[in-house]
Amino acid sequence: MTVRTVRHYHHIGLLPEPDRDASGYRRYSAQAAVDLIRIRTIADAGVPLARVDAVLRAQPAEFAAAIAEIDAELRSKVDQLTEHRRRIAALAGGEGLVLPPEVVVILDRMRELGVSERTVRLERDTWILMQALDPIAMPQWIQDRYARFDDPAKTHQYLLCDQSIDWDPRDPRVDRLIDELDVWQIEQESDSGGHGDLTLVSVRVVGFQKSAHAS
Repeated sequence: MTVRTVRHYHHIGLLPEPDRDASGYRRYSAQAAVDLIRIRTIADAGVPLARVDAVLRAQPAEFAAAIAEIDAELRSKVDQLTEHRRRIAALAGGEGLVLPPEVVVILDRMRELGVSERTVRLERDTWILMQALDPIAMPQWIQDRYARFDDPAKTHQYLLCDQSIDWDPRDPRVDRLIDELDVWQIEQESDSGGHGDLTLVSVRVVGFQKSAHAS
């Protein structure tokens, strides 16, 4: 135990400070040594220093009650720290923190296909929005997305959408792609059955593509 620790115990009143002798040294009794060991033992067990004195002076029944209360507080802190660790671990999972595993698979599939991270982030945010607007529809949307990526023609179209952001606005491919996206948008609006929220989500990428080339 450091001298600084002992002096801190003096300062907060846990351990009486002995008088100095003629040579200027403090002379500690055997009782002071015992008290110091008790203080340090209780503090090392997790009892806050502000409560050590009360624990030391408590009668057996009071001591047991105080220890039980402190133990309950420590358990609560352990539970909180465990929850914090769970959230930190979830954060390390990135997209898995806010999206179902099936959607994370879709995002990973996009990366495997060569879709840019810019578009993957847009897709991720679209799924987050959709989940907030209509979580009940999520399973159907996930199934539809799997089906689209299993269709080579639709996958090719999706890759073109990603690549088109870097095209010159006067590139003739832009108009052709926008026409194709218009057809797709109409199909999506028809399939949504009039659900405005779903339409909003389904055309988010389309709107992004169009605005990128309108400027």
